[in-house]
Amino acid sequence: MTMLRMGRSAVALALCALVAAGCGSANKSATNASSGDSSSSSGGQSGGKTVHLAFVYPTTETNFAQEMALGAKAAASATPGVDLNESAPANVDGPKQVQLFQAATRTSKDGVAMMTLTPDLFLRPLLTAGQQGVPLVAVDVPPAKGAENAVKLLIGNSNVEIGQKLAQALLPKIPSGAKGEVLIGTDTPGLPVLEQRNQGFKQVMAKERPNLKMVVFDAKQSPTDNYNTWSATVKAHPNAVAYVGPGSQAAVSLTRIEKRTGKKLLVGACDLDPVALQGVKDGYVQALISPEHFLKTYLAISLMAKAAQSGGKLPEGVWNSGALTVDSKNIDDIITRQKSAAARTAFFKPVADKQLADPSQYLTPAGS
Repeated sequence: MTMLRMGRSAVALALCALVAAGCGSANKSATNASSGDSSSSSGGQSGGKTVHLAFVYPTTETNFAQEMALGAKAAASATPGVDLNESAPANVDGPKQVQLFQAATRTSKDGVAMMTLTPDLFLRPLLTAGQQGVPLVAVDVPPAKGAENAVKLLIGNSNVEIGQKLAQALLPKIPSGAKGEVLIGTDTPGLPVLEQRNQGFKQVMAKERPNLKMVVFDAKQSPTDNYNTWSATVKAHPNAVAYVGPGSQAAVSLTRIEKRTGKKLLVGACDLDPVALQGVKDGYVQALISPEHFLKTYLAISLMAKAAQSGGKLPEGVWNSGALTVDSKNIDDIITRQKSAAARTAFFKPVADKQLADPSQYLTPAGS
């Protein structure tokens, strides 16, 4: 475990440097605004009006949040005139994130995008920001009920579909008449996006492999707690048919468990942590479903910048930016795409440009 902690620390330090969030509470991470001037240039483009935007997210230590931070920074760098402030607690800390959000609404009045694992804590802060006229975008997780008048745009996924994709990716490895348990470790029980993924997963399994028993448990949020919980669960259920997680830590923990024990498991999860990607490459993970978090925040910052610079309004509704199945067929391409922030940007910019050119293809009314 000492070596495990040392390895995790090295990975975390490398990722923190890449995200440039400093693993602290705030970072003035990207700007194309020239000092003392309301215009700027980037890549040969003439700059637009300087606008002050922010992205507030729940933690700097987990892959999904790191991907989001990178996407926000890339969009700001690609858009002349954008001054972006990123902020997040080092660990998941809802009250601390609320404080960072409130600070962002005071300094970045042209628009604040936010993702949180504790949406109920944000109801009053969101309503206050909305009353103050700060444009708001929710990323990935819907705002708490009652905040609809303040936050009219959510950029996320069909999470039921993500769960369905995960089940479909595992089915070829599960015989049609199989009996036994499927362990589903949910790292944030009650979080709507994860519960919806579990719903989609169980729908497909109930139809295609009806003799399997779904066992859902709290796998814990922090990387250390998640690893320890999964280790105990695998030990207690060594012959389960499959081991599944709707979040980003399951594949990391299970890959390490398989390496440590030498026991091969059928594993499926979400997100693109480097350890999980290598797990797919090495055969420890059957498939990952990526919600493409980088793309979501790239879209959020781009949309807020356009609205603020043009004096227009943000789109309203739910913007489904899509998801990707990662398995042995495309793992090499995805590892190459994920090797750096620049590689991600080169891949996602044309994808984002296509979606931004025709929002009607991706937007649905809220609640539909």
